[in-house]
Amino acid sequence: MSKIERNPTRPVGIGGITIGSGHPIAVQSMAATRTRDIEATIHQIQLLERAGADVIRIAVDSRQDVEALAQISEHAATALSVDLQENYRLIRQVAPLVQKVRYNPGHLYHHEKDKSIRDKVAFIAGEAARHDCALRVGVNCGSVDPDKVGLFPRGDSISPMLASALEHCSLLDEFGFTRYCVSLKDSDPNKVIEANQRFAAKRPDIPLHLGVTEAGMPPEGIVKTRVAFEQLLSRGIGDTIRVSLTLPFKEKGEEIRVGRELLADIDAGRFRSVPYFANQGLNIISCPSCSRVENEAFIDLAHNVRAVTAYAREHAITIAIMGCRVNGPGETDDADLGLWCAPNFVNLKRGAELIGQFPYDEVLDRIKLEVDQFIASA
Repeated sequence: MSKIERNPTRPVGIGGITIGSGHPIAVQSMAATRTRDIEATIHQIQLLERAGADVIRIAVDSRQDVEALAQISEHAATALSVDLQENYRLIRQVAPLVQKVRYNPGHLYHHEKDKSIRDKVAFIAGEAARHDCALRVGVNCGSVDPDKVGLFPRGDSISPMLASALEHCSLLDEFGFTRYCVSLKDSDPNKVIEANQRFAAKRPDIPLHLGVTEAGMPPEGIVKTRVAFEQLLSRGIGDTIRVSLTLPFKEKGEEIRVGRELLADIDAGRFRSVPYFANQGLNIISCPSCSRVENEAFIDLAHNVRAVTAYAREHAITIAIMGCRVNGPGETDDADLGLWCAPNFVNLKRGAELIGQFPYDEVLDRIKLEVDQFIASA
């Protein structure tokens, strides 16, 4: 029995499990394989199931992915969640195949601009209800609805996320759909803590999915995640978690193991973090990979970037490494150096400015040059 008094969130059923309302905190992960590679994705799901995953997420971006999902879902013993991107209408095809659908409010802004956000959310809620499917309103720091960003002072990245999440909660409630949870993710654990605390204060009834997006590689990614989870879960905030680590496909089960270990430590009062994550040196952010990654070499690249920049560990430089074109362009803008990976080359950025496109085997030399320039100008 947990010693932590949890927030009084409402129950949300996801297949055979329930989150919220005092139920055990569910541990989730995401398949990193291409969804259309049916055999590899089934193998990844089975790996995560053996590791003890409660929910497994799969990205679906096209009708070809939906066709693959129809076969994949037949082999899953664990609740499946689909990650929708701009094409929100795919929920009509995927909802009958899975137990939960995650949509990003920021992505709704870009698709079918002649339709209102209200109409799009009504469509999503209607399909989810018709097929007995739960929803997650997944707000990410790098893809917030531009209309919300413009409402707040420059530099305030948390308030737009919060406003977006609250708006979509109000819409879903208005449509009579209450079987949903919310996530507010950032690569900075301090912002994750603040965003989720502020949301929980306004809507303590809604279950929260916790995660530090693009936490990076172990052990740094585990430290960032632990900082956020310890501060939130110890306050009763959080009903399901995801540990996002940049790992080889065959090691994705490590996310589940780390998640279970963090929950056990927090429940037992074993805390290792400090209240504030004071990152004063080199900070490498990298996504955990998913089916949208178009070249698996991205994972090796992330590890190589860490190795070649190790000499700069005492310098306050942030390097962001993203594996796909969906999150890459926006979620590297705030980094000193950003890399987002295409199939055959890497886009290298200095802040929001594109420096150029480099082959995978040549970009490391340019990164080192850029880091040297940052150090020299500091």
